[in-house]
Amino acid sequence: MIKNALSLLCLSATLAYAVSDRPNVILIMADDLGIEALGCYGGASYNTPNLDRLAAEGVRFDDAHSVPLCTPTRVALMTGKYNFRNWLAFGILDPEAKTFGHWFSEAGYKTCISGKWQLRSYNPPDFQPEWRNRGMRAEDSGFHEYFLWHTEHTEDKASRFPDPRIQANGKYLTDTKSQYGPDLYVDYVNDFIERNQEEPFFVYYPMALTHGPFNPTPDSEAWRNGNRFESSPDKYFGDMVEYMDKLIGRIDSKLHDLGIRHNTMLIFYSDNGTPKEVVSKMRDGRAIRGGKGENNRRGTHVPLIINWPAGQAGGRVVSDLVDTTDFIPSMFEAANIPLPTDEIFDGHSFIPQLRGEKGNPRDWVFIHHDPLPGHNKKGRSISRWIQDKRYQLFDETGDNQFYDFTTDPELLYPIDLKKADAETRAAHTRLKKALSKMHN
Repeated sequence: MIKNALSLLCLSATLAYAVSDRPNVILIMADDLGIEALGCYGGASYNTPNLDRLAAEGVRFDDAHSVPLCTPTRVALMTGKYNFRNWLAFGILDPEAKTFGHWFSEAGYKTCISGKWQLRSYNPPDFQPEWRNRGMRAEDSGFHEYFLWHTEHTEDKASRFPDPRIQANGKYLTDTKSQYGPDLYVDYVNDFIERNQEEPFFVYYPMALTHGPFNPTPDSEAWRNGNRFESSPDKYFGDMVEYMDKLIGRIDSKLHDLGIRHNTMLIFYSDNGTPKEVVSKMRDGRAIRGGKGENNRRGTHVPLIINWPAGQAGGRVVSDLVDTTDFIPSMFEAANIPLPTDEIFDGHSFIPQLRGEKGNPRDWVFIHHDPLPGHNKKGRSISRWIQDKRYQLFDETGDNQFYDFTTDPELLYPIDLKKADAETRAAHTRLKKALSKMHN
């Protein structure tokens, strides 16, 4: 009997270790949100109590970056590769690519994506029609379940906010009249979590908020008055930020209610900076205009908050650089999933820093910003650069491509290397050498 009891205790310990060894992972990505929008980064314009709390209890990374526009960030995030390796066109994900949905599913996780897709057929019929129907279908993206806006042609996408057009696992919903898309995306996430709470799951929630149109939310007076499709960044961007925060609180509450919060890694990130129409105030008195699409820090400097009670040294701020390709190595390390050996991955894991260790921090981040080809991208062009904690070097010809963004945040005054000091010239040499390797 004693032997049997000991065996049961050993089995229980083994099972407990196995459960904690395979945490749940929820990756939430806001749409068009720079760091200035959140209180925990010094923002003063909007109330974000849930994200502020998750940051205070977890780990806030204060030097995380994305690509300045959504599709380049999403492609790099989902595949773990810099965009020069697999970029096709704006609004397109290579249908031959593998995503973290495939790899988490193959590793035995239950997987779900809910929110914004927009990776299948972005161009309208009269603009470069050769790119229509060229991207990845949601059903082929590796997830067991999907609940998504804009899964097919752009002209059929309709609203993402009031009365949304949503495809769920192959069928379009027919009962969304008077409903709010972001509520429905989170309802689906929470339902999926509840149905799969007994086994490890991976949820990717690419939010519709806070992208335009800048419509009222259900908490806005205009929504209650029937003006649900009115659009104004001045009136409603703040409401959208605060509703975004409220929805993240709902997911967090669901995890607590189910008793699985401790071993769930909740990640909050953003795909690019805040829209240019928006000016946000900081507690230090600065006013920050959104930099979406800009090749500077207003375009790339985004929030990264991770809250994982079972695997973090919480209550800290990490200043190490993070870029979009770092998420797959990090999530796989947390989930004890080996990186596939038949793929190239460009990122560094930040899990050691999450645990309070030094880890292997980046010396620089690289950004391949290609918005082309794509509808409504007139006047844009490809831009590539590398940056460390002080300098930004563009991969373009000419002498005006090296900047000190700590003193010149708008990148208006290129550094004259002939007049630069030894430290600056050495930094240029290091970055140029690293940048020279960022090619196919």
